[in-house]
Amino acid sequence: MNKADILRYMRTSSKTDDPQILALVDKAINIINSSVTPKTLYRIFDCKVTDKSLIIGDTEFFSTRLAENLKGCTRVVMFGATLGTECDRQIKIATATDVALAMALQATSADKIEEVCDNLEQEIINEHGVSLRQRYSPGYFDLDISEQKKFFSLLELQKRIGLTLTDTYEMLPTKSVTAFIGIDEL
Repeated sequence: MNKADILRYMRTSSKTDDPQILALVDKAINIINSSVTPKTLYRIFDCKVTDKSLIIGDTEFFSTRLAENLKGCTRVVMFGATLGTECDRQIKIATATDVALAMALQATSADKIEEVCDNLEQEIINEHGVSLRQRYSPGYFDLDISEQKKFFSLLELQKRIGLTLTDTYEMLPTKSVTAFIGIDEL
């Protein structure tokens, strides 16, 4: 994990030399590394991109910005990633007992889920010999968060990796990511 990013997520200087803060970050890293069980799932779909949407089979995702991001793509990756429920439990415990540690755990787990997503992207590149565009998640810009429902249905995220969606489209476990990634053929 990247300590500079963790410190940035905590809204402290990435060059801090405060031994208490650094010790807190080290403790959070140890807790997260020993308690998370990352799970990922991805699928590659043929797709059609219009000016205002992405179409995968019979499912249409409406977003001008997503369509711009995917312009020229004929295939797209859809993925889900989660750190699991134990991460949420550790943050909840710390929130009740040590607010500073809870903040460090939040920042550390945010960095960890990004690391998991980056590693998954690299796996896709290596396995399929493709170039990938920038990740784009439901809730970004004009891709409404309610599009998560279609996303979850296509990937069967609850069944396959235990990722659930509340009625308000919040993902559980909370340290989770879903995203589209356009594929540029090499």
